[in-house]
Amino acid sequence: MGNRSEWKPWVEKLTAKRKRSKEMGGPDRLEKYFYGRGRMDVRQRLDLLFDKDTFKEIGALVGSESDIPADAFVCGSGLIDGRPALAGGEDFSVLGGSIGSGGTSKRYRLAEIAKREKVPLIMMLDGAGHRLTDTGGSRAPNDLLALADLGGHVPMICLVMGVSAGHSAITAPLSDFTIMTSYGSMFTGGPPLVQAATGETVTKEELGGAKICAEMAGTVHNVAKDDKVAIEMAKKYLSYMPQHSGGDLPNKKGDKASVDTAPRLVEELLDIIPPNDRKPYDMAEVINLIVDKSSFFEVQPDFGKSLICGLAFIGGSAVAIVANNPLHIAGAVDTDAALKGAEFCETISNFGHPVIFLADNPGVMAGIEAEQKGILRFGGMMFKAQRKMANPKIQITMRKAFGFGAVTMAQNPFDNQTLTFCLPSVNMAAMPAESGGKASGFDTETQTAVEEQQRAGPYRMANRLGTDDVILPQELRNAILWGLELAT
Repeated sequence: MGNRSEWKPWVEKLTAKRKRSKEMGGPDRLEKYFYGRGRMDVRQRLDLLFDKDTFKEIGALVGSESDIPADAFVCGSGLIDGRPALAGGEDFSVLGGSIGSGGTSKRYRLAEIAKREKVPLIMMLDGAGHRLTDTGGSRAPNDLLALADLGGHVPMICLVMGVSAGHSAITAPLSDFTIMTSYGSMFTGGPPLVQAATGETVTKEELGGAKICAEMAGTVHNVAKDDKVAIEMAKKYLSYMPQHSGGDLPNKKGDKASVDTAPRLVEELLDIIPPNDRKPYDMAEVINLIVDKSSFFEVQPDFGKSLICGLAFIGGSAVAIVANNPLHIAGAVDTDAALKGAEFCETISNFGHPVIFLADNPGVMAGIEAEQKGILRFGGMMFKAQRKMANPKIQITMRKAFGFGAVTMAQNPFDNQTLTFCLPSVNMAAMPAESGGKASGFDTETQTAVEEQQRAGPYRMANRLGTDDVILPQELRNAILWGLELAT
């Protein structure tokens, strides 16, 4: 038998500690906080995120000396669709998922490994923020510093799967992509803190529920109805991303399951896109027709709706898309749209996707409200973000692009585009002729001449090589494929 009998107490002690860690807050709390509400506990969430039987836990015994299982934060590594990744999740069943010194060290450790090994990091939030009873030393590693330093190096995803407050919630704005479940909420301080500080009585939904965060504040990108959908969404987002900055982009050209990678004319676009730039249409319909079938994944659909941002495959290549949507405020770039576009461009610039710009806007939003909301500042941020991109840029002006609105959408010559195109009905100028002419006091003859000159925009541009070609709507996909071929 050798030394087995001597090892027995050591084996039993470690086995017991491992068992206690996996018990989380115990059956009653798990039932109360998760199962009774139709939700998954943190370990079930991690098991669903990773490929079957690939999750391996890091720091399982943190908190074992004080009987705080995993110190309310379960984390580790595994494979997602066959690629390595790291993830951690707060356990609300243990001290409300609060962050103690052990949990802080684990978060720091995850970010440290992710940066060194160049693998994505996924964080699942469901906790009360800093643990007030934990008064550890101030020189302990700070996880927020590590997360901030990790930004731009690897894809970072945050899932808000319950209440997230204070220290915990700061993970969201440090991440590239944030998903919130329909029953999630997020804020710097919860309702009790707000009442104590300001006297306001609010619910967690009124303070930072999914509607507030996704539609008004823009602090989360997408909303999922439940844990399962949120995790599926996170995995789909990762499927468009490289493992790290400078890494190879996903490519489906050789994937037998991808049957829609070839060039093709899209005749339906002649029915969807009106040549009259005053008539609305849904740019989302255009995008879904020009990308590889069913491959478009929209990012932040409920915020800044006059701008569409998202990821897709075109010809099997992973791409990013930034497009004005004339269905909302004629496609004008308002403050929310500019902020959304700037953030998206900054994120994508780290990972090298070719970016398709589909411009169709009357300019940035004008008016008292727009100016008070800082449209010049945020429009400038969007322009600067897209201008600084080293990614390949393919720019198409669909029907109109005026002034600063054109600038934000990479329409300027010498803006480092791989290729530029426009449709034949395009109307381009510093400002719309109708409103600009009236503001300048033009007579009828001059006004007519200015409008006709604007309508000749694409051919004047093509004559001076201000655009590389004028194309028909049905040629849009093939023109983009030409650009992608040139860029790779």
